[in-house]
Amino acid sequence: MTKPSEKEVAGVIERNVAALLERRKREDAARKIHARIADTVTQFAGSTPFVYLHLVFFCAWFVINRGWTPMAPFDDNFYLLGTVASVEAIFLSTFVLITQNRMGYLAEKRAELDLHVGLLAEHEITHILKLVIQLAERKHIIEADNPELEELKRGVPPEVVLDHIHEQRGEKVENNG
Repeated sequence: MTKPSEKEVAGVIERNVAALLERRKREDAARKIHARIADTVTQFAGSTPFVYLHLVFFCAWFVINRGWTPMAPFDDNFYLLGTVASVEAIFLSTFVLITQNRMGYLAEKRAELDLHVGLLAEHEITHILKLVIQLAERKHIIEADNPELEELKRGVPPEVVLDHIHEQRGEKVENNG
């Protein structure tokens, strides 16, 4: 069996990365306008220019309303500033929540994909292990008699693993069967 060259491995990596990037572009293009707006607002609100803009805005508001400029104060008690800041906070937090919800949904989709790939890999490895054990037994290789191999040959249903995790945490295991 020959070892794959770096060029072959790099080709597989490049193909996978290109496929993932293409998928991300399609998903981004399919986003609705309100999701794009929320993402744009959230991205800007989490930036340094946003902080500087607010610093300048609030300092100017303070200086003007303290009467330190030729402009007439318009918010002597800063009630209007408090109202503006509160309304802005409400909208910003809403945009952030919309973006976080979308990111949570994407993270859940990626986790499901990871789970499917992991289950497929476990299934394939179990079958390969069975074949290797059969070959080792035919060739009378001593390691083929290892008792751990019998346990490894058995496929493990994901429900059993999930139930075991819940039991270890002390959680009630739901029986859907």
